[in-house]
Amino acid sequence: MDGADGKNGEKRAGLLRHLPLAVIVTAAALGAVFLRDVLSFDTLSAHRDALLDFRDANYLATALAFVLTYVAVVALSLPGAGITSMTGGFLFGTAAGTPLNILAATIGATLIFLAARWGAGQRLAQRMDDSEGRVKQVKLAIDANQWEALFLIRLVPIVPFFVANLLPALFGVPLFRFIVSTALGIIPGALVFTSLGAGLSEVFAAGETPDLDIVFAPHILLPILGLAALAALPIVLKALRGRAL
Repeated sequence: MDGADGKNGEKRAGLLRHLPLAVIVTAAALGAVFLRDVLSFDTLSAHRDALLDFRDANYLATALAFVLTYVAVVALSLPGAGITSMTGGFLFGTAAGTPLNILAATIGATLIFLAARWGAGQRLAQRMDDSEGRVKQVKLAIDANQWEALFLIRLVPIVPFFVANLLPALFGVPLFRFIVSTALGIIPGALVFTSLGAGLSEVFAAGETPDLDIVFAPHILLPILGLAALAALPIVLKALRGRAL
């Protein structure tokens, strides 16, 4: 009986460990189906006056509600994270909206990281540490370049935000290092989206639709890619130095 109870207890503990990540995956799937058109420019435009009036009357409450909403969007991988970032600029301007966006996105990302690490990340990282051969070499290479790699996946626009939150947990990145690299690494993108959002009032007033293609304009994209190259440079130099030795 004791052995059976022990196995059942371990099974329940295993299910509980995977529950947070399962909730995130389920919410993301449901959000992709049912919330695809909720967080949109049309919704923001339709409620523009009400949102601005509520902000003017309840600034701190609006800021808190915005941060909590953005945390939920990021943590549950719901659609509309980019529009939510722009909403921060729309409601609070670039100066106040940027730190609010960074705070909310960092908290949401950390929740995904913790869910993944609690579910499977710690055991997977331990298995990599205990392994031999190629897997061990990859793990050692990642450990030797953690800071650079973390900044790189934040700065390179092609890395999905969810993936950038998930991979560090699977490779045993310390929590403090993840939080710091996330908060600093998303600053360029947060500045871009928040500043674009700060100009939405004029766009809506003119009856126009915002054009997100501007994010890929050379004067915006090239500086971000330049920062990504700087983040990758230490990794390249270490690799070249290792080959020379």
